Amino acid sequence: MTNDLLHRDARTRPNSFDPETRTVSAVIATPTPVPRRDARGPFFEVLTADTLDLSASESLPVLDSHRTASVRDQLGRVRSIAQEGGNIVAVLEITSAEDAAPVVQRIADGTVTGVSIGYRVAGWTEKTTPEGRVKTPTRWHITEVTLTSNPADPSARIRQKGNDMPDTTPETVSPEAAEQTRRSDIRTLVREAQLGPEIADDLIDAGADMTRAKAEVYDAVQERRRSAPIIRTHTAQNDDPAVITRRQSDALATRMAGGECPEDARQYLGLTMRDVATESLQRAGVSTRGMSADEVFTRAAAHTTSDFPLLVSNAMGKVALDSYRAAESPLKTLCRQRTLPNFKESTAIRLGEMGRLEEIAENGEITHTSRAENGETMRLKTFARGVTVSRNLLIDDDLGMLGDTTAALGEAAAQTEADILVDLITSNPNLSDGTAVFDASRSNIGSAAAPSVAALTAARQAMRTRTGLDGKTIISAAPRYVLVPADLETEAEQVLTTIQPNATSDVNPFGGKLTLLVEPRLPADTWYVFADTARLAAMQYAYLSSAQGVQIQRTEAWDTLGMKFRAFLDFGAGWLDWRAAHQVPGA
Repeated sequence: MTNDLLHRDARTRPNSFDPETRTVSAVIATPTPVPRRDARGPFFEVLTADTLDLSASESLPVLDSHRTASVRDQLGRVRSIAQEGGNIVAVLEITSAEDAAPVVQRIADGTVTGVSIGYRVAGWTEKTTPEGRVKTPTRWHITEVTLTSNPADPSARIRQKGNDMPDTTPETVSPEAAEQTRRSDIRTLVREAQLGPEIADDLIDAGADMTRAKAEVYDAVQERRRSAPIIRTHTAQNDDPAVITRRQSDALATRMAGGECPEDARQYLGLTMRDVATESLQRAGVSTRGMSADEVFTRAAAHTTSDFPLLVSNAMGKVALDSYRAAESPLKTLCRQRTLPNFKESTAIRLGEMGRLEEIAENGEITHTSRAENGETMRLKTFARGVTVSRNLLIDDDLGMLGDTTAALGEAAAQTEADILVDLITSNPNLSDGTAVFDASRSNIGSAAAPSVAALTAARQAMRTRTGLDGKTIISAAPRYVLVPADLETEAEQVLTTIQPNATSDVNPFGGKLTLLVEPRLPADTWYVFADTARLAAMQYAYLSSAQGVQIQRTEAWDTLGMKFRAFLDFGAGWLDWRAAHQVPGA
């Protein structure tokens, strides 16, 4: 007995579908010869109605393209199967489920034109004809009826109203031509599914028809998708409101201050302030049809879900931050940066040196030691200014003026930091030990002199031989930076410039070794030498951990037409260690 499940398909025509009972009459099998292939080669298969076993033909499933992977693949059931001459006729009942509605519609309008059956054959009889081998079943039974888009039996079909027989007699092709077509169609199917050629070879060798090939290719594609790794990406989507806000902020900042616009924000460069406000309201679900420019800005600034105020403040923040960084004081190079969680006084503890290791005595006893420590304090303070984006500026789309104002806020923040750091140096405050930073008792004030090789040599020697908190361990705070006011810049450049000497005595020992920092806010004549902050930092500065650098925020302004913004800076600075600094008074 043969247990292989076989499929046979057919072409459909305009149908006999009854929408009230959701039933349709179909010719599901005919004695039309269908090309097949077995181990001996190609042959024609003819299904004979008189050998069909109808004992278990009712309530068979009606499937979608022979698929059985999901219960949704079952479109209905077989109400009855009967013989009419040499044909097998069935009444199919389609389910009323909502997910089958598209298929029902295709049946009703005649779009679905294919009917197929799945069947099993108990045995075969074979004869040879001039066209080739012909095989007919001795007994066979149907296991399923399916709707398909590519049938093999052109005579099996959903019945056309008023015409139960085919209009034309199907043309019988030779087994060789059918086999060539089968091979070509399978290879095309596999290639379009982007599967490997070995799958097409297996299907061809197995003698699969197109229905079986489609089912197996579909299963292979689904398996590939299930086994493919899931890769999460963070690529921004074009319709993400947060992404649109960021890109429009970048474009607005470019229009305010100039410069290079990010590639993904270029599409928004042509938008006016009104366009940006309109889009913000539309994203929030507010219609702007018929609104004047004044109404658009008023609604965009006041609407709780509009991102227009955030967009403008982000753009202003970018401009302010750029100008702030461009105007930063070189004195920050001499400091160690910190972040503080609050505005309470913070103490930076510095532990003393360990000295040297002691030799272990014969009894193996290890001598324990203690480390000295000191701590310098610092406190954050808040500095702020406000700016109003007027109603006139918004309507006139005067982004140049807004950019200049915002850039000035960034420069003001940098100026504030510079003033604090300059005052920290020039005020010469007392440290935790009660002595000023620069004091004769510390030996960190050199002889009065302008920048020269001799003055730098004396400063380097003093810094190299300084001892740590224990008063014994030499910490060798090697010079790295030379800090001068504006009036000593030329002399300092001459001293630090590398030249090609003609004699040994002309060699500049400091050429290319020290970095020159110029701070025009420092008083004239006095200059300084500082150690590398990575080795020993002289000063420190800090921001609030949640607001580093200048911040731009919008404020509510009921008394002002337009929008109010505030720029603020949470900043503090203090000394860490006098050993990393050396002062040289002017000549």
